[in-house]
Amino acid sequence: MGQRIVTGVVAGAGFLALLLVGGGFYSALLALLALIGFHEYVRLNKQPAARLDVIAGYAAVLLLSLPTLPPGWVAPSVETVAWLLMLALLAGTVFSKNSIQLEHASLLFLGAFYIGLGFRYMSATRELEHGLFWSLLAFLCIWGSDAGAYFVGKAVGRRKLWPAISPNKTVEGAIGGLAVAVAVALVFAWIRPELLGAGRAATIGIAAAVFGTLGDLIQSAYKRLRGVKDSGTLLPGHGGVLDRTDSWIIVFPVLHLLSLLPV
Repeated sequence: MGQRIVTGVVAGAGFLALLLVGGGFYSALLALLALIGFHEYVRLNKQPAARLDVIAGYAAVLLLSLPTLPPGWVAPSVETVAWLLMLALLAGTVFSKNSIQLEHASLLFLGAFYIGLGFRYMSATRELEHGLFWSLLAFLCIWGSDAGAYFVGKAVGRRKLWPAISPNKTVEGAIGGLAVAVAVALVFAWIRPELLGAGRAATIGIAAAVFGTLGDLIQSAYKRLRGVKDSGTLLPGHGGVLDRTDSWIIVFPVLHLLSLLPV
């Protein structure tokens, strides 16, 4: 637990510092995390890191996780990245004479968009007008939900939420996490009422808690399928990047797609 706390404080402080700075520093951090997360995904699926189709996956993740590029560079659209990656992966099955199979191509395509788009929406949120406010709102709702679920679950949790996938999660914990996330969002509405109304804030809190839990369950189900406890070992006591960001890469796209954040 001591190692977990130290790692959490140091990593959290560094992340928040770059979030506050924003700009290229924060975008570069998110792109790096996306690439590490895809590396963990590749290892979970026992794919060789140096194979050309896997390298194409890394390139797609990098392009997806950077919604804007430096001046003079043209960022390809999501549709362009999707088509180019699809072409590269399918061509790989041909030129490898099916040693790269369609199952490999499908897994890499899924992983590139699951991870790349999640981090793309995080970066896009920071670039909004008042982007720091919206980013902190989303992150603190997610973290508040996690903390509320943990402590309420430990204190009064009795009924298992989804024991086949995550045996420690409880219904009571999930309700507690939702309540904390809504409370956090309402505090943001109270601080900046000109940016965020109470009703919209409560909806953001509910979405962060519900879809954050879903993101956690998705990663738990995948790790259970692959027979591993953690996606990686980058963060001592916490596992890998995907272990720490599984909620983020689901919640941020959801908040945009539901138009809960400003365009």
